[in-house]
Amino acid sequence: MNPRISAALLFGLGLGTMITFASSHWVLAWMGLEINTLAILPLMARRFHPRAVEAATKYFLIQASGAAMLLFGSATNAWLTGIWNIAQDSHPIATILITLALTLKLGLAPLHGWMPEVMQGLDLLTALLLASWQKLAPLALLLQIQSDNSTLLIALGTASLLIGGWGGLSQTQTRKIMAYSSISHLGWMIIILNYAPNITLLTLSLYITMTAAVFLTFLSCNAGSLNKLSTQQGKSPAKTALTPLLLLSLGGLPPLSGFMPKWLILQELTKQDLIPLATLAALTALLSLFFYLRISYAMTLTMAPNLPTGTTPWRLPQPHHTFPLAITAMLSLLILPLTPAILALATI
Repeated sequence: MNPRISAALLFGLGLGTMITFASSHWVLAWMGLEINTLAILPLMARRFHPRAVEAATKYFLIQASGAAMLLFGSATNAWLTGIWNIAQDSHPIATILITLALTLKLGLAPLHGWMPEVMQGLDLLTALLLASWQKLAPLALLLQIQSDNSTLLIALGTASLLIGGWGGLSQTQTRKIMAYSSISHLGWMIIILNYAPNITLLTLSLYITMTAAVFLTFLSCNAGSLNKLSTQQGKSPAKTALTPLLLLSLGGLPPLSGFMPKWLILQELTKQDLIPLATLAALTALLSLFFYLRISYAMTLTMAPNLPTGTTPWRLPQPHHTFPLAITAMLSLLILPLTPAILALATI
């Protein structure tokens, strides 16, 4: 793709998200979401591969359905209450419609069926955009909705935790595994959304950082499946040692950075007397940890073919830029001791 076209599409992607962030009117927020969707579609189909075109078509249909439901919900709210403002109290029926529309756009369970298939049809860089940047605008709208009834969000979050954990167990494609990982992490964010929005934002920031590190590692290895990961020992020993640590951080094991948001969420759920929900969330984390360990096993404990062509490439210059991977990897692994300072900043 022409660099000027790519720059224009990325600018449109950022512009749509910023419009949604800055909007206080439902129609303006809807316009930002539409600009965001239209900007990413050419990036999805840029490979001119049938799978990529199919993924872009599925994504367009799902996002158009979610946008239509969002516009219908906001119009219903304006009809019943006379209010178009996002931050003011909404009618319960309109709130449910808008929440389901944003759930469809995010890929939360049970409206998640499109996400693994769409991510599987994309290249790794565009899949990273879909798993990270595309979550910002809908989550910003969910944070602004004034709703005292958190039962729906807890139900959606619990379903996402279960399906995100169980769905990734049998996958062998890295993009599908990361899609179910995204569903699971969104479940963690949603169940705590009404009780501690600052912890939701902290979880989102760390999730994007850790996901970016994992995707950049896969991109540098050109690994689309577990079979390709098993040949990386001779090609890139450093990345072979780094990737399991990143995956364990994504799974939430101490003393890595990913333990911080999960511990804070479990602590807040306990404070809210939601101990059964906290227990269920902790158990579903074990399911996600299992398929992260499968990737780690494929990279580090599987014997690679002992061929001359498979053992020499680590001595050759690497064409990939490693600075973004180094920064995201450091943030993904080393910031757990800064938890008190980060919490102090989050509560300002």
